[in-house]
Amino acid sequence: MSTTTRATARTTTAATARTAALDAVPTPPTSQPTTQPTTPHDRADALLLLALSAADERDAESLRDEAVLLTLDLPEQVARRYAGRGIEHDDLVQVGRLGLVKAAAGYRAGIGSCFAAYAMPTISGEVKRHFRDCGWSVRPPRRLQEVRALLGAEEEQLAQQLHRTPTRHEVAERLGIDPSEVTSAKLCGSAYSAVSLDEPDDRGAARVEVFAQESADIDRMLSLSALQTALGVLTDRELLILRLRFVEERTQSEIGRVLGVSQMQVSRLLTSILATLREGLADPAYAA
Repeated sequence: MSTTTRATARTTTAATARTAALDAVPTPPTSQPTTQPTTPHDRADALLLLALSAADERDAESLRDEAVLLTLDLPEQVARRYAGRGIEHDDLVQVGRLGLVKAAAGYRAGIGSCFAAYAMPTISGEVKRHFRDCGWSVRPPRRLQEVRALLGAEEEQLAQQLHRTPTRHEVAERLGIDPSEVTSAKLCGSAYSAVSLDEPDDRGAARVEVFAQESADIDRMLSLSALQTALGVLTDRELLILRLRFVEERTQSEIGRVLGVSQMQVSRLLTSILATLREGLADPAYAA
């Protein structure tokens, strides 16, 4: 990263600036014992306070760069919070480091303030902005994004009350919305990280094989990007059912024996799975 390289190159300059700045600070009374910074974050706080009083801007910048090097763990922490959401960890770290540099440049707090507490909102803001700009493979309407944000907590509360997984109609009633919005919001969630059709599943087969022979009416209504988005709403069990039926061409009775359910239950499951796909993928928000 250019900021890190620049900061390292200026270490000697920073040390000189720090010595000069310390010489300019009045010596505290002997009755008030001083304490030296002991942690990297404490040292960063001290360096940034010195940067505020540095006479030369180049010296101040060197001090800020050194403080950045001492707090590189902060963007790492933020990046870990957003792991597995469709953007590479290293990319999130780089974006977070830009936020860290901005925070160091804007730090104006007085003595006693912690730079880490000041910097974290700036770092998080940069990462969130990056997700808004780059995180969606298919950008859904804001309304669906808002519904998606509510789904997890509401489904968990309903599951605790009902002692089972709630249906989409029950979730919709709880939120006061149409059931179709629940389905679309779940598809919206999968749009953060659309599944690659070439990525192997847990059986070693590419997912594209699972759907290569799917019914012609679904193939006609889907574009590749819409299909990628739709895969995210299906469970592993549902994907297995589709694979057994349309790729391995097993009968419903054979699928029932694999799953330990009746042929009638398999029929209902297939109908439900295909209906969910059709409903979600026919939504204008996901039209190609």
